[in-house]
Amino acid sequence: MKTADQLIAEVIDREGAYVNHPADRGGPTCWGITEAVARENGYQGPMRNLPREEAAKIYRKLYWQRPGFDKVATRAPMVAAELFDTGINMGVGVAAGFLQRALNGLNREGRDYPDIAVDRAVGPRTLGALDGYLKVRGRIGEAVLVSALDALQGERYIALAEARKSQEAFLYGWLANRLGNAG
Repeated sequence: MKTADQLIAEVIDREGAYVNHPADRGGPTCWGITEAVARENGYQGPMRNLPREEAAKIYRKLYWQRPGFDKVATRAPMVAAELFDTGINMGVGVAAGFLQRALNGLNREGRDYPDIAVDRAVGPRTLGALDGYLKVRGRIGEAVLVSALDALQGERYIALAEARKSQEAFLYGWLANRLGNAG
């Protein structure tokens, strides 16, 4: 499985250097890091000059360690890769919520492990549910869980494009480049 460094390098390569698309509500980005996130993390220079290494540090801190996806990786590396990618694109709370919703839907009415709150944070209960799921479903279950996460992500992309016509400019790329490509 891929390491955090490999996942970060891949997302930086995929996001590319400086972009300021008029329909992107995030404004100017470089290496996929928005100007607001760069400023919140201490970068004060022009966005087009954001060093790749600085972007990698931000990805590791905000999108891998802080949301606990590194802890998921010790149990289910493909799931962690999917959460990382979704968290970058939709927010780590959305990604964690997708995991919780999927785990609740896959627990066979609580027979395999108890339902968990969809609080959008990976904590001990979410990790426990993931452990319970993997105990019952094994490694093949990890791929099924990734498929469930992709399904939730795809539905959200379509809903975003339906709600804001300007986002249709991104829908094809989101579906082509984000679903099933995290791990």
